[in-house]
Amino acid sequence: MASGPEFDLSSKQARRLAVAAQGFGRPRPSGRVDARHLRRAIDDVGLLQLDSVNVFCRSHYMPVFSRLGPYPRQALDRLAWHENPGGKSGRAGQRDLIEYWGHEASLLPVELQPLLRWRMERAGALAWKGVARVAAEQPELLEFVLDMVRKRGPLRASDLARKGRKREPGEMWNWSEEKTALEYLFFAGRVCAARRVNFERLYDLPERVLPRQVLEAPTPSEEEAQRQLILIAAKRLGVATEPDLGDYFRLPRAESKARVTELAEDGGLVPVRVEGWRQPAYLSAERPQGMRRTAAARALLTPFDSLVWARERTERLFGFRYRIEIYVPAPKRVYGYYVLPFLLGNRLVARVDLKSDRQKGVLRVRGAFAEPDVDTGLVAKELAEELRLLSDWLELGSVSVARKGDLAPALRRALA
Repeated sequence: MASGPEFDLSSKQARRLAVAAQGFGRPRPSGRVDARHLRRAIDDVGLLQLDSVNVFCRSHYMPVFSRLGPYPRQALDRLAWHENPGGKSGRAGQRDLIEYWGHEASLLPVELQPLLRWRMERAGALAWKGVARVAAEQPELLEFVLDMVRKRGPLRASDLARKGRKREPGEMWNWSEEKTALEYLFFAGRVCAARRVNFERLYDLPERVLPRQVLEAPTPSEEEAQRQLILIAAKRLGVATEPDLGDYFRLPRAESKARVTELAEDGGLVPVRVEGWRQPAYLSAERPQGMRRTAAARALLTPFDSLVWARERTERLFGFRYRIEIYVPAPKRVYGYYVLPFLLGNRLVARVDLKSDRQKGVLRVRGAFAEPDVDTGLVAKELAEELRLLSDWLELGSVSVARKGDLAPALRRALA
């Protein structure tokens, strides 16, 4: 039986743990950023969530910038094999990252693939309904699509589509049946994402994408794989509740509860009590380094950054209520379309609505808002410096601040 909390943490200590565990407990590189730095930053977060919105910057690039500062985005593309002039998957042995369902669609270290095979084996039950329905009702379509990938891969879904399909009520995408079949095969691990070109996924067979050592790695039991994923999450979260831990890799809730209980019993997780938290919390047995240095942290965070992607946890940790408003009608938005929280030290002190105006070469701050009880002059100064770095990294010439938001006047002065 799991024991009760071993000790108490203050809310400030919990924030420091969480920020340090996410890689903000060390200074950014002062010189050239290379693949070693990128691998370390990716290890700090465990995975990079993908998202198609590109009004500001593709979301998977930003967590690395948030932790390292300016870096060559092509270097991340190479680790994910998104940049491949040869046109074939090729050189799979050199691949660092693969794409699969981790926390939503994600780039993951390739060595995690065996820990996700249980999800692949349960594709019929875990894939969303439209995808699972095609697999159940049209097995001949699956075999046709798989055979085409075998003969012609890597290929796009559009290479296969024989006819369009009208979007049904509630659907976000107008997928062809062939695309839907490919998505099931991808969920089931029978095809992999060889790479992306202009953010469009190209599919190929696992043996042409994955390194041999990964293909030949033994498959752990479902329970052991889930325990390992929980431990990875615990180390990256610093301190977390059971729902926090299970959500990192989107484990089914009942299984998350069972695995956390097992790990607390055998010492892999340390139960703690956190000031102001209603639920029990847990620490990884491996504590993050650099807690004393988190006071120097400064970063803009994409809505899909692992420090803030769990909105309830973000509010619990930082007292910061955060909702993404992309799908909210414009007149009803409170802060804006694509809003990034601003981390300064151990607090989320502001938020900005950003847009990259690539045609005019301007990073547009469409709204800037300070949190209560912050030094707006200091926040504006630090935020202005971060926005200048960001604008240069995105190869935009300047930063422009609109009048919306209580932080906007101070931010305009700081940038001037």
